[in-house]
Amino acid sequence: MLLNLNSFLALGAVLFCIGLYGALSKRNAVSVLMGIEIMLNAVNITLVAFSSALSNTPHGGRLTGQIFAVFIITVAAAEASVALATIIAIYRRRNTVDVTEVNLMKW
Repeated sequence: MLLNLNSFLALGAVLFCIGLYGALSKRNAVSVLMGIEIMLNAVNITLVAFSSALSNTPHGGRLTGQIFAVFIITVAAAEASVALATIIAIYRRRNTVDVTEVNLMKW
């Protein structure tokens, strides 16, 4: 079975839609964070797929998609650590991780 650019773009689109649904429909802050991480991974798949597809051009051979994917993974790791620290602080203060019950302006 030959995997071409369309297959990877379809996979990236499906993953992005799953992550978007998870980020918008869930009430738990950890689930929202997981949805955002899935969306970032979908973007990584798309970047690497485009980089691989364009490597056959005269300007090919560059690893720009892979480099951007590494930067996105780094930003995602930093975002996850800051978000989890924030979620833990809110949980200790409010005893809930429900995003609809959290009002940061009133402590």
